[in-house]
Order: sequence, then structure tokens, then C-alpha cells
Amino acid sequence: VLLSALARGRDPRGALGEGVALAVAAVPEGLPVLASLAQFAAAERLSGDGVLVRNPRAIESLGRVDVICLDKTGTLTSGHIRLVEVSDGIRSMAPDNLDAAGTLVLRLALWATPVPEPGKRLAHPTDRGLLEGAEKAGLIRAECPAEASLPFEPSRGYHASLCRQDGRRLLCVKGSPEIVLAASVQERTAIGPVLMDGAARERLMGVARDLAERGLRVLAVASRSLDEAGAPSDSCCGELADVDVRDLEFVGFVALEDPIRDTAREALADLRRAGVTAKIITGDHPATAAAIARELDLPTDGGVLTGPMLEGMNDTELREAVLSASVFARITSMQKMQIVRALRQAGRVVAMTGDGANDAPAIRLAEVGIALGSRATEAARSAADIVVTDGRIETIVRAVLEGRALWRSVRDAVGLLVGGNLGEIGFTLLTGLVEGRPALNTRQLLLMNLLTDVAPALAIAMRPPADLKPEDLLEEGPEASLGKALDQDILRTATITALSAGIARSVAGMAGDRQAANTVGLLALVGTQLGQAMATRHTDGLNLLTGIGSFGALLATVQTPLLSQAFGCRPLGPLGLLQAGTATAVGTGAGVVLPWLQRWLVPPRAAPG
Repeated sequence: VLLSALARGRDPRGALGEGVALAVAAVPEGLPVLASLAQFAAAERLSGDGVLVRNPRAIESLGRVDVICLDKTGTLTSGHIRLVEVSDGIRSMAPDNLDAAGTLVLRLALWATPVPEPGKRLAHPTDRGLLEGAEKAGLIRAECPAEASLPFEPSRGYHASLCRQDGRRLLCVKGSPEIVLAASVQERTAIGPVLMDGAARERLMGVARDLAERGLRVLAVASRSLDEAGAPSDSCCGELADVDVRDLEFVGFVALEDPIRDTAREALADLRRAGVTAKIITGDHPATAAAIARELDLPTDGGVLTGPMLEGMNDTELREAVLSASVFARITSMQKMQIVRALRQAGRVVAMTGDGANDAPAIRLAEVGIALGSRATEAARSAADIVVTDGRIETIVRAVLEGRALWRSVRDAVGLLVGGNLGEIGFTLLTGLVEGRPALNTRQLLLMNLLTDVAPALAIAMRPPADLKPEDLLEEGPEASLGKALDQDILRTATITALSAGIARSVAGMAGDRQAANTVGLLALVGTQLGQAMATRHTDGLNLLTGIGSFGALLATVQTPLLSQAFGCRPLGPLGLLQAGTATAVGTGAGVVLPWLQRWLVPPRAAPG
């Protein structure tokens, strides 16, 4: 603009002022704060749904997530575990109809359960379910106080208690069938203890597998009577060690049920439609995990990967395995980290859920760490970016979809903001090069910036999503939202804005009044931008109010004689207003129809799997 004016012999100072004004008008002032305010607005909305966002930038990351690793208990299931079956290894019984053998199994399982502190409930839901079931059967935990115990840990796989009953000490153990049966040397039968051989172990593992395939959580129960020769290594100090859990006598199984949430299947289907792959990571028996996966319609073609299977894999094998499998069972905290790391190395964007201190490293390693529910430990909360207070899968899905919607809103806002500015530049530059003087003066350019560059775009970025349909959000994310789709939005907005204003000014200029034609062009330029902003998909009241208010302020400025003169405009008559209004309406209509035609001609891709 400056060089064109100098070539035509115009005053350099005036030409420089016009060039600087155009450079200022080209800067989208609202862009630096747009994403941050959009993130804070989304975080505020999520807080009303029980999602506490510790790091607002995590919402942006949620919109990029394509793999989510889910803890089963309390997230996909109700979290209220109840005892449903007791087995002595031969017969299965309901807890309210136990014979002597079944009562013994349940009693020893209860003695291998921690004693709740007065006024508090047990921390682990499995222990709570077993305690409630035993109490309904008439058994009391306090009848055999624990002198020492080994608490359950995923790497340990069992809970052991050293109890004193009728003057004798008894080691009671409950835990995963693989570990407890491996530590057992005898099996209690109706005729008394018998030695356990390989065939007996295989038969009992089959019983455990049959129970697990029904989706039940199965615990093996065993005991050991201690005399001086077999005393625990630190019995003088009232302590137990893992080496003391040996030479056990197997007595039976207890099976507990944790029903699948009614909403879990649909929530996982929503994730699939949004292009997010769900993977279950649990410490349960592989058969239990597979049964839950089938009930939730998760693919099990890749089989169930277990912790021992992962230990023998190199990095390449591990990456291939974690990509193909949807279910992981008997997984330790370190293996959760391995799974997350392998998925990230394979190029996936991972969200990790958990509630325990042992989940904290994997939660911290994931792009988005999610702590679940009020039961989450302080370590899990500190490591997490997001805390889902109710721990429900549907709430997690809501957060993921809100992240996808954030990208869509930011794309719409950036497209309008940058596209509108590009249209202003095109209109001003074209008239300046053709006529030697831009159609808009410095004050008009700054007024236009004030009305179009901040409030309308921020209203779009901060608006709540009108819907969170997963299939509508499948295409959203950084690659889609800030790639070719954004380029198309910017180009379309710029072209419509510049053409509408240019045509309106050209028609108005036929009357020979350049100042009036420039005023018509200004109204059409601003009106078309605001019209496209108000006509975006899923517009809301704030967006409409912002657009109407901004255009009303411009119209009042133009039609008020003193203000109009101060900005170098001229109050328009009915014909000029009609010309500007027609150009605005046509431009706005084109901004609505063209994206619709594009979506109709190019249907969205289908969700994977």
C-alpha cells in the first residue's frame, strides 16, 4: 500500500499511516488468549459434571486422546462387590446355604481379611464384599484377631493373616488361584488332608477358570497351622514375611461379583464412535477379564495379555502386543507403566485412569492422567491432570468429548478470526492498489478491529457445545481441526468477506460518492464477518448477542453525524443501508451453505473398529 501510494505521488506521511493501520488491522488481537479462555471455559463446564481439572491444558490433550486405559473396578463396574458363591473345590454353594466345608472356606477367607478400624470401612472393595457376605452368613471377623498380616499388593497377589484361635496359631491366606495353589502342598477333602499333585492343581485351576469365565472375581483360600518348627521368621516381633506363605493346605474358593454398570457398554460404544480405543487393565484372572470384555462388546481377537506374558517380551514385541490387545489381566503397577510407554512409543495419545498409589507412575506417564473417584489416593490425585469425582465411565467419556468439542470451537473461532482479518486485508489492499488509496482510513480500520477481532471469536471459543455426539466429533482434533479443515475455513471466510464488501462498495460507488461507497463497504465488511460468526453451527445466545451488539455499535457510529464524520464515514440513506444489508445477508448465507455442501459432498470417515 505504501509503495503504491508513493508511486502515484501521494504524501508519504499519509501513505505510511495507511500502511501501518493496515498492518495493525492484519493482527488478530484475540488469537493469543483464545485457546486459554476456551480451555478455562471447558474446565468450568466439566466441574459441574464432577470433573475437576487440575491442569486446563489437559482438556486440549483430551481432544487428542485415541487410546484410553481403564481400570475395571468402579469404572466399568458398579464398584459394589458382593459374595455370590463359595466352593470347596468340588461343590459350589450360595453364601446363605453353606455346609460345613463351605462354612470353613468362608471362615478362613474372612480371617485372611483385614480387620476394619472402628468407624471406618475397609479400603479394598473386594475385602468389603467378602466381609459383608460373611457377616450375612453369621460369621464374625473379630472371633479370630490377627496378630500380624501381609497386606494385599498387586505384585504379591494375596493377603495373609496370622491369627490365634483356641490357643493355636493359624496362617490364613486368600488371593489369586495361581499363587495360592502354587504355595499349597495339601488339599482339604471330606476324608481329611491329602497331598496335592500336578493333576489336582490342574483340576482346581479348572474350577477357578470356570468361575472366572462367568465374570466372577475368584480368590483361593488356604491355611497353615503353625507350631514352633514352622513359626514365621519374625514371629517374635509379630511380623510376617512372604517366605512364611508356603506349605499351605488348600481349602476352597470364594467368588465375588461386581456387576457391569448399565451405562458402561454404551459409554464404550461412544468412545469407539469418537475414534478412541478402550483397553481394560486389571489385576483379575484372565478369564474374568475376558468375560467382562465380551459383556462390554470389546474386541478380544488379540487375546488377553497377562503380566507374566509381558515380562518375556522385548520392546518391539511389546509395542505390537499392546496395540493388538484390548484386555490386560494380572497386571502390576510397573507393567501398567510399560503398557503406557509402549503405546506412546507406537505413536498413540494415551489417557490412563487409576485410583491407587501404585497407579500414580502410569498416570503421570500418560498424556492425560485421570484419577478416579473419592477413593483415589493422594498420590494418584497428585499425579493426575484430571480427577473424576464419581469415577464413572460415562463421566470420563463426557470429558473426552468435551476435549474434542474444544478443538472444534477453537477451529471455528480461529477460522473466523484469521479468515475475517484476511478478508479485511484483501479488501483494503485491493482497493489501495487499484485506486491508489485504500477504501478504509486508519480510524475505520481500528474501529473494524475493535468490533470484529475479539468479542465474536471469544464468544465462539467459549460457547458450550450444543451436543456431544461422538460421531460428530470423530473428525475433531489437532490434525483435523488445525489442518486442512482450518485452512479451508480461513480461505472461505476471507473470500466471502472480501467479495461481499467489494461488490457492495462497487455497486454503491456507481452513484459517484466515494465516501458513501466506502461507508457501505465498511458496513458490508463488518456485517459479513459478524453474520458468519453468528451463523456458525451450534451458535448460542452469547454469540448472537455479541454479533448483534457489535453490528449495532457500528451502525450507530455510522448513522450518528458527528461520530460518522470523526471516523471519515457518511450517514447512509435507505439505499445505502439496503446495499450493505443485502451484501451482508448474501455473504452470511454463503457462509452457511458452503460448509453444508462440503459436509454433504464429503461425508465424514467412519469410526475405526
